[in-house]
Amino acid sequence: MRIGTVVGNIWATRKEEGLQGLKLLIIQPKKTDGQLVDEQIVAADRIGAGVGDDVILTMGSAAVRSFSKEVICPIDAIVVGIIDGSDE
Repeated sequence: MRIGTVVGNIWATRKEEGLQGLKLLIIQPKKTDGQLVDEQIVAADRIGAGVGDDVILTMGSAAVRSFSKEVICPIDAIVVGIIDGSDE
């Protein structure tokens, strides 16, 4: 899992059928020292994160498995938590 900050939204009127109904967010990942990474990640969100929220992401096969076993969803990252606080 990784930590990042939501920096934007993505809207796509035409997308893969498995993505229908999913909110897509632009996430700026953070390093372990809290500094932002230069790359951005597009992540699916089913829990209601918004711009400015610090979030927990899971990526790769774990993100795909967060859906039912019958649904094949073409995602690489999904928001699995909104961070309320941490001891760094």
